[in-house]
Amino acid sequence: MAFIVCCLLAFAFFIDADAQQLQSNISLGSSLTPTTNSSWFSRSGLYAFGFYKQGNDFAVGIVVAGVPQKTVVWTANRDGGLVSDNATLLFTSDGIALNSTQGRILVVASPVSVSSASMLDSGNFVLYNSSREIVWQSFQYPTDTLLPTQALLAGNMLVSPKSETDHSSGIFRLSMQVDGNLVQYPVDAPPIAPYSYFTSFTNGAGSNVSLNLGVDGHVYLLNTTGANIRNLTDGGLPTRGKSYLMRIDADGIFRLYSYDMKKNGNRYY
Repeated sequence: MAFIVCCLLAFAFFIDADAQQLQSNISLGSSLTPTTNSSWFSRSGLYAFGFYKQGNDFAVGIVVAGVPQKTVVWTANRDGGLVSDNATLLFTSDGIALNSTQGRILVVASPVSVSSASMLDSGNFVLYNSSREIVWQSFQYPTDTLLPTQALLAGNMLVSPKSETDHSSGIFRLSMQVDGNLVQYPVDAPPIAPYSYFTSFTNGAGSNVSLNLGVDGHVYLLNTTGANIRNLTDGGLPTRGKSYLMRIDADGIFRLYSYDMKKNGNRYY
């Protein structure tokens, strides 16, 4: 089976996205550069949105902050190429614009005009309209990782990174199919049984089944009525001083990772 559980020596902290969350408020016109003021942090410093180092250049995404080896959990425009240290991120009413020697592109594009943004302590980066309603959120566009309280909805997929150090799209995908089946395939293979190398065997469970991760490490499939149709892990893992994420890795294996948490002053590291 391609789904396994792993433990890592890294640090993070997650809270329920449905609960009242601490948040950082980012105003229009705010900017970032790779070498100075490179990230917008969540209020407690658990997550950061901004530039992260990849090789000799930089990518844009969300990382678990304050770790010796920063853990990337989401990448913007992941196949759009890297930028040098003279690039700039600018928060505009259209979203997050990246200015570089290659020109100007929106790496986060809002469907409507936005007024503010936040990096939440759930790991979700969100854009708000003038009524403080969320109009865009990174949780709806996962790349290779799911965080607690985040769901992979029917018709969506996670795609493995190219390698541990290159977070562009790799060669494996984890698909939450509209037939209710969670299946892993090579990226270029057709979505039919002979090409799959893992399946949840839940085809026929409904057209809107989602893959979910609980704060206790519980990985499970839900249908639209909220009924649990299959457990991929039992959950019930420690939540005090522990946190979890799940990711399809470069080798095509879907793993659940455990993180240790410790507090240093007013931030978690």
